[in-house]
Amino acid sequence: MAGQGSSRTILVALAANVGIAAAKFVAAGITGSSAMLTEGVHSLVDSTNQLLLLYGRKRADKPADAMHPFGYGRELYFWSFVVAILVFALGAGVSVYEGVLHILSPEPAVSPLIAFAVLATAFALEGWSTLAALRDFNAARRGSIWQEIRDTKDATTLVILLENTGALVGLVLAAIGLGLSLLTGNPMWDGLASVLIGLVLGVLAVLLLHEAKGL
Repeated sequence: MAGQGSSRTILVALAANVGIAAAKFVAAGITGSSAMLTEGVHSLVDSTNQLLLLYGRKRADKPADAMHPFGYGRELYFWSFVVAILVFALGAGVSVYEGVLHILSPEPAVSPLIAFAVLATAFALEGWSTLAALRDFNAARRGSIWQEIRDTKDATTLVILLENTGALVGLVLAAIGLGLSLLTGNPMWDGLASVLIGLVLGVLAVLLLHEAKGL
């Protein structure tokens, strides 16, 4: 049915985010990087979101019955709305909170090479997941990307695509923040990067909330 997207796309995103989250948390523990910790939380939230989308797909596939004569298809849109709330509350909220703490009480990062290696690996995995979502998205696209975001009924692919876009931007910001901390000797930049990651996630979450509510 329309709006259900590809199970393979969800599974690709889930596999990528579980691996990325584990690597980021290990790197955060070793390096003490605030941005790396918030990136780990971000990937953990994304992994939870993919599980919710899989659950929503399963519920949406239930056949019509006496209580729901038109079927359960709209459940997928409800769970997409829940995912958007989680991105806003946990992804964005924790990122900003952790970043502010790190700005107020900055701690220098150690073992930066490990952090950069993890960020590069995460970027490659997120890119793989994004390309899978983009293929599904473009397969149905008839106009501009923005117009398709507004018009699409494929909630699953839209959520994954926007989540992954936020993840890629977050990885770039985390790398810039860590790099500036090392160049200037001021770990405040790492905390600032974490705040910016949270703001990016907040904007994407609001967009997701608006579109999911409309669906």
